[in-house]
Amino acid sequence: MIYKIFWALRAVIYAPFFGKFGFPSYLGKPLFLMGTQKVFIGKKVRIFPHLRLEVHRNGNIHIEDDVVISQNVHITSAGDLTIGKSSLILANVFITNIDHDYQELNKHIVKQEYLVSETVIGENCYIGMGAAIMAGTRLGKQCIVGANSVVKGAFPDYCVIVGAPAKIVKKYNFETQKWEKVI
Repeated sequence: MIYKIFWALRAVIYAPFFGKFGFPSYLGKPLFLMGTQKVFIGKKVRIFPHLRLEVHRNGNIHIEDDVVISQNVHITSAGDLTIGKSSLILANVFITNIDHDYQELNKHIVKQEYLVSETVIGENCYIGMGAAIMAGTRLGKQCIVGANSVVKGAFPDYCVIVGAPAKIVKKYNFETQKWEKVI
């Protein structure tokens, strides 16, 4: 528990370098941070060790209040990327709004243009271990993403998404108050 005091002190030291840094939030060490002046962190955000957070070009990252980001998470943005309040992101997750163009056959992919699409993770979402949230993904409120899923596209509120490529397997039925399988 005492290590979290050091994480909080680190947050105080790093806060001036961010676009916004709400308190009480904390940062675990080690981290890789790039473009932090375009990163906006809400209140009570808990970031565990080994976060890689990158903002390229005109990108920005908004992490809303009460978000938990577990170990070894990589978030990269060259456009708008939002993680909604009260979301939980488990370990080894990748979140991006960038694809690399690959149309020029004799040119290295990293030297080709970025293809940027807004990525939004809704409020109170749960992102399972090892998931990849790809460019252009829009998760509604309280979506559950299964472990190791590869997610791209738009998904409505209150659904369970699994697989590679990810598909909806359950939705919450407010009449029965149960999660029900999608046929």
